[in-house]
Amino acid sequence: MQKYDIIVIGSGGGAKIVSPAARLGLKVACVEKDALGGTCLNRGCLPSKMLIHPADVALTIKEARKFDIHLDSRFEVDFPKLINRISQTVDQDSAKMAEGYGLNPNIDLYQGQAKFISNKVIEVAGQPMTADKIFIAVGSRPHIPPVEGLADTPYMTSTEALRQTKLPKKLIVFGGGYIAVELGHAYGALGSDVHFLVRSRFLRKEDSQVSEEFTRIFTHQYTAHVGVTLIGVAYKHNLFTVTYQDRDFETRQITSDGLLVAAGVVPNSDTLGLENTGIAVRENGFIQVDDHLRTTVEGVYGLGDCVGNYLYRHSVNFEGEYLFRSVIERKNIGPIHYPPIPHAVFAYPQVAGVGMTEDQIRHEGLDYVVGLCPYKNSGMGMALLSDHGFCKILIDRQTKKILGAHIVGPEASNMIHMIIAFMYKEGTLEDLLNMVYIHPALPEIVRNAARKAQAALGE
Repeated sequence: MQKYDIIVIGSGGGAKIVSPAARLGLKVACVEKDALGGTCLNRGCLPSKMLIHPADVALTIKEARKFDIHLDSRFEVDFPKLINRISQTVDQDSAKMAEGYGLNPNIDLYQGQAKFISNKVIEVAGQPMTADKIFIAVGSRPHIPPVEGLADTPYMTSTEALRQTKLPKKLIVFGGGYIAVELGHAYGALGSDVHFLVRSRFLRKEDSQVSEEFTRIFTHQYTAHVGVTLIGVAYKHNLFTVTYQDRDFETRQITSDGLLVAAGVVPNSDTLGLENTGIAVRENGFIQVDDHLRTTVEGVYGLGDCVGNYLYRHSVNFEGEYLFRSVIERKNIGPIHYPPIPHAVFAYPQVAGVGMTEDQIRHEGLDYVVGLCPYKNSGMGMALLSDHGFCKILIDRQTKKILGAHIVGPEASNMIHMIIAFMYKEGTLEDLLNMVYIHPALPEIVRNAARKAQAALGE
């Protein structure tokens, strides 16, 4: 049996452990069943943004007329070339990771599915191995809803949607979460007629006011069927036929030449043979860890999507760095303490948030005030001819600390960072008000929202 100092299962967030540990002279095994780099590099964050940015450019061209710029609205998108460029770029980055691991004498790369034989022994392609420390970072995969007939059709998940070289004339999207709206927006802005079938509401985990504003703008561009129950899917003559029940309990059908299933994710913990170990999983399949990211087996740790504390690449990076410092460098840094973990949705309009939503604050019965400023009520908002979007800041009435902030509108994913920084440093409303903002830059919207909060406090 091969013996290592460290085994890392998964090369996405797990990369935060593999190379740093090897640089310390430790013998590391990295196990990866797919391309190196995990979901983010190969079928998530990076290729999706490389697709969404051209979509945003296309949308800007379409909307140029409102700025008195008249362009031919009938432009062409070389979709196969665009997709091939994206795929080649991420494939090259993945190959560079493999090359770097191959050149490091302290790293052994195993391409294959890891299976636990016992608590501290795994097997990859018939090769058993063990280590003093094992880190599980196997991520998640698209959830496929149990819809009759769906499995017999050539539907796409996010994985296929980022490699598909044919742009559908009409695309049906199952789902209303961030993956659904991001990829639906990308395909729609580049030329597909996109129809969403949504069970409850768009972006239901967002602040409800943000979700409402997003839906108001998003459904001007794309067709939404909300409150539906999926009944069945058929595929014949290169067309999908989806049967569903609408909110009035009427049975309806819709056809298309493309179908994207984006109905959430499930952890990959069920691929590891954990039934052969004492590693516990929760009811939803996520691996159970404590506040040191330790599983229920000594010396085995979990991080990232398969743990489910947060489902972002930036959060698994944070967890990987924590585990490297606390477990490998053995620095006594105590339990993991998450700073404010932000998120963003790269659709149109953009959405970003950090901290609590107003719905959560109300549920907990906290005493708070709201500061909200629409984009249009700012200098740059005037320049953008803004017809939507706002910044919303939630302030504790007593301490004046920032409980949460939510932005919907242009550059929301950038603007939120100033509030992330204030929350990380435990800043207050006064801190937001006392800094000097560049005029007329978009962050003045944050300042204006802070002023609204100040007024709500009666100050």
